[in-house]
Amino acid sequence: MKRSTRNSILVHAAAGVVSLLILAPFAWMIMASVTPQRVLITTPLRWIPDEFDFSRYSQIFTGGSDSVGATFRAAMVNSAVVAVGTVSISMVVGILGAYAFARLRFRFRRATLMVFLATYMLPQIALLIPLYLILNSLNLLDTTTGLILVDCALVIPFVLWILSNYFMTIPEELEEAARIDGTTRLGALYWVVLPAARPGIFAAIMFSFLLAWDEFMYALIFTSSDAAKTLPVAISEFAGRYTTDFGLVAAGGILAALPPLVVAIVFQRFVVSGMAAGAVKG
Repeated sequence: MKRSTRNSILVHAAAGVVSLLILAPFAWMIMASVTPQRVLITTPLRWIPDEFDFSRYSQIFTGGSDSVGATFRAAMVNSAVVAVGTVSISMVVGILGAYAFARLRFRFRRATLMVFLATYMLPQIALLIPLYLILNSLNLLDTTTGLILVDCALVIPFVLWILSNYFMTIPEELEEAARIDGTTRLGALYWVVLPAARPGIFAAIMFSFLLAWDEFMYALIFTSSDAAKTLPVAISEFAGRYTTDFGLVAAGGILAALPPLVVAIVFQRFVVSGMAAGAVKG
């Protein structure tokens, strides 16, 4: 057997094993969402149920005002508002800040960028009390606006890091030619840099959306009602004090995973090129 053929077989076999390990939990979550509760708690566990139960999805989509379905639907809207608001603010601030770090020369430029990146690396638990006191003083506890501001503090350093490195890969001569023709610096950013940096921008948008959509700790501490509760918190509350409907948790998890999955599919062709180019220069 040729060496290239053997290597190809090994690569495909390794890819198959990795894919199985990644997809198996999702496959089981789908199966659990339509498996009756009595089957899920039997011992030994039956991987394939003798009947399917779709009532959990019906409960989520059509449940009354006092049901878990109403809480889930409200949380879905809140998560969408928080994620879209966080991405919008973070991208505007991040693009302008990243362009400044990439093109302007000022003292402590690199150190300032590292300070922003260090804030992203801080554990969330260390920031809970200060952020809680700040939001409380601004009357932003249990509001989507408060969650958006808190999530922006997490996402903006990430966007600055990704895009500043990506902007450095774009030749400055392109901007200089545009400015010679009379374009301002902001005009060169809009007409020259942003189109050239589109892969990196799409990658930053996707990962920023995922960070905001999946954030749990701040949403758990800073929200207490359906007015601002997000999906991770709502799903965690599906577990009761004495019993847990594991199938309902699985159904909620599947529905919560659909928006990020759609975003990943839409932007997936930009992710590899955007992340790779943004990570090697700087």
